[in-house]
Amino acid sequence: MEIEKKFLICKMPGNLEQWEKKEIEQGYLCTSPVVRIRKSNEDYILTYKSREGLEENGEMRVNRETELPLTRESYLHLREKIDGHLIVKTRYLIPLPDGHTGELDVFRGVLEGLVFIEVEFEDLQEAQGFVPPAWFGENVSGDKRYSNSFLAYCDSLDRLKG
Repeated sequence: MEIEKKFLICKMPGNLEQWEKKEIEQGYLCTSPVVRIRKSNEDYILTYKSREGLEENGEMRVNRETELPLTRESYLHLREKIDGHLIVKTRYLIPLPDGHTGELDVFRGVLEGLVFIEVEFEDLQEAQGFVPPAWFGENVSGDKRYSNSFLAYCDSLDRLKG
């Protein structure tokens, strides 16, 4: 089970190069349920996500998630079959004061200028008790426009404004 909250940010948290980072490409083969391929540095992953049987909650995202490793060759083969466009981003892993890790995504390509941060939790109670740092902005966990599966079909950031 994946339990996460997603936030816009009010200001950048300092020099990003001080933190571990991942160069990510990801694309979607299907969005209902979500079937995603991802290259994260030199790891290749196929992910299946489903919300089936889970209640909607605007304060956090809860999904059933299964990840399977792919070979580089399999990833490249499937990348030719994605719907929408390939999402390209740098993810910075930022330790937060409460012990969680924030995953700050800085997008490139058609989504250049978009930045948000996600925090994952072990259980619902932990997610409900989370107090975001002051540099976090609006909680957009319940806003489907900020899901990566929606963003894969955006040809510009203009679709986020409506």
